[in-house]
This record gives sequence, structure tokens and C-alpha cells, in this order.
Amino acid sequence: MEGITMSNPILLDFPESFETERLLIRAPQAGDGAELNEAIRESRSELLPYMPFAKNLPTVEESEIFSREGRISYLKRSSLFLRIYDKHTGAFIGCSGLHQIDWEAGKFEIGYWVRTSCSGKGYITEAVNGIVDFAIRELAANRLEIRCNAANVRSAAVAERTGFKLDGILRKDRLENDGQLHDTKIYAKVRGDEF
Repeated sequence: MEGITMSNPILLDFPESFETERLLIRAPQAGDGAELNEAIRESRSELLPYMPFAKNLPTVEESEIFSREGRISYLKRSSLFLRIYDKHTGAFIGCSGLHQIDWEAGKFEIGYWVRTSCSGKGYITEAVNGIVDFAIRELAANRLEIRCNAANVRSAAVAERTGFKLDGILRKDRLENDGQLHDTKIYAKVRGDEF
């Protein structure tokens, strides 16, 4: 299957949610802001080195605006923000998504973070595997990437556990919250080699 070629990806029809063994993964919805904000506040110290949104804690209203804008982006197919929930309890676990989308090439970047109280339970590994399956099955992905700060050992471990291969390291690529330039690891899965 080749990448989706069309003049306007907004015409694409694909699900707004899917499940893995333990997780419900879905597009953002109005009303998600409060639980998102709570998770960011709980997890700020872990998020701060790598996530720009953690530098200045958002208000609940700002998190709600972000959730609604994420919903619009999903519908426009410009960026596919995703929320991760425990499908048995309904508890909010974290965020992921498919970003930096090139529909013509079938290329997507997977981003993710998990709230601190849910860390170390394999949720993000499970979510990434589910998102990879979704991207291959529903979006005709040809290339999937995970990019992370080279110092973010936990994020790199997720990429490696889910079968992504290190394509390279961009030196002094990204200005992080500490005001310093950091290296970026680029991991990838490509059609024909990994799926």
C-alpha cells in the first residue's frame, strides 16, 4: 500500500478512537482541558526538561483551549493529537499524536508523554504500538518517526522497545527549556523494512 495521495486530506475518513489491550486512544474533545491540566501540573518536573508547554504552567482555561484546538487540528487532518485513557477505569494517562504530517509521502512523527502517576507501567509503549498499527492500517503510513532529546533516556527507550531504529542524531538541534541547544535522536520505522 502506498501513501495517500489526494489534494485535500480533510476528505480522509478514519476513526477518532481505537483501543489496545488496556487503552482507549482518541482524538481530543471539548471538556478534556481540566484532566489535561491536572496531569500537566502533576507531571511538571518530569515534563519541564523536554516539553515547552511545561515551562509556564497553563491555566485550566488554556488547557481547554489547547484541547479544542487539538480537536480542530484532528478534523482538519493537520495534526492528529491523541489522548490516552485506561479503557477499564476511564483514567487519563497521557497524550500522544501524529504530527509533522506529510500526507503525500505518508510520513508522520509520533510524540508522547505520560503523567507521572502512570509512569513505568508500559502504557506509552503500548500506546505507541497501537498508534503505529493505526497509522499503517488507517493512514497508509510509509515512514513513522520518533524524535527525542538525546538526553531523554526514557523516551529513547520507548522508541527502541517498539522497534524503531535510530536513523541519526542531529547535533545542537533544539533549544530546550533550560536555554541550551540539545542534540535530537531520530528513530524511524519504514514500510518495507519494519512493516
